[in-house]
Parts: sequence; C-alpha cells; structure tokens
Amino acid sequence: MKYQIIPVTPLQQNCSLLYCEQTMRAAVIDPGGEIDRILGIADNLGVEIEKVLITHPHIDHIGGVAELAGRLQIPIEGPHTEDQFWIDAIPQQCEMFGFPPTEGFTPDRWLNQDDQVRFGNITLEVLHCPGHTPGHVVFYHADDGIAVVGDVLFQGSIGRSDFPRGNHDELINSIRTRLWPLGNHVRFLPGHGPASTFGEERKHNPFVRDN
Repeated sequence: MKYQIIPVTPLQQNCSLLYCEQTMRAAVIDPGGEIDRILGIADNLGVEIEKVLITHPHIDHIGGVAELAGRLQIPIEGPHTEDQFWIDAIPQQCEMFGFPPTEGFTPDRWLNQDDQVRFGNITLEVLHCPGHTPGHVVFYHADDGIAVVGDVLFQGSIGRSDFPRGNHDELINSIRTRLWPLGNHVRFLPGHGPASTFGEERKHNPFVRDN
C-alpha cells in the first residue's frame, strides 16, 4: 500500500490518500476540503478513488466529504455511530470554526471495533478509539505497519478532549490498549503534523510515554 498526505483547509488537516499498487484503486481518509486539489493529485498518481473513510467528524476532517462522495458517486464509511451528533452539528461547526457552509451527509456504513474496510486489494482493520470524540476510529494496515490515527495521537502530543463528549482518560486508554499492542514499529499518520512511530511516542511523548 502506498499513501500521499495532503494537508488541507486553513487548519492544515492531513487528508490521507491511500492506494493499492496492484489495482491503482484508492481510498481518501478525512477529506476536509480542497477537493479539486485532492482529485488532481489522484489523477496525477493515476489512481481511482473508490470510497471515502472518516476517522471522526470534526469539520476540518469532513468539510469536503459530501462534495467528494457526490462528485465521484462513491460510498462513505465511518466513523462509529457514537459520532452521529457531530455530523448533525455540521452547520454549527462551520459557523464556530469559520468554515463555509458545508453539505451534510449520512455514512453508508458505520464502523465498529474489529470491522474491516477494503479498497483494491487492500484490507484495513478498524479500531474504535474514543476520547477525542466518542466515535473516533483508526484505520490500520497490518502488512505495511501503517495506522491512520486522526486526532487520537500526534508526534509529541495527543488529541484534545475538551470538546463535547471528549474524555481524557478514555483517550489515554485508547492509545495504550488499542494502539500500543500493534507494535513499536508501526508508523502512524496523524490528523495534523508529521508522522511518527508508536515506539518513538512511547519513548518521548510526555502524555503517553512509558514510565
């Protein structure tokens, strides 16, 4: 599996374009905006996007979901149903964070712990990792040791838990019980900022490092 990180929106959210080298079929994770740019990069790579995946529905991660899915007529998968209230609040989110009015949507498939999502010949495992939002999910490709973690974990930091229904203790528990067991070698692509590995964060991240 190959990937391209595409920072979008004024918040520089990392939209992830994952693609299968064998079939050149792709999935876009968290298209927060700048849909023409995302489609241009996919076209330059010669890949066909077949679905949209969502880690969690904060507006910087989902501002372009309805437009992308509608233009390509592709399904939307994720997050966990516990985040329905964030999708329902898209108009309020746009106003609160200064985003232009954005069309709402209903996922074609809600995701749960241990579900799988597929595109091309790629299978991603789903991990339900609440704390930043109650329905946040992580997508993990075991063969390549790559996890797309949204706003659960960052290089040197962790996601905020002061939004509605956020929970700091739950977030720490998600990281330690759902992510760390995948292995120190796993490279993670966060929702903002540079990639890192779980091993590096266990050594150096002041919020979740091993004692």
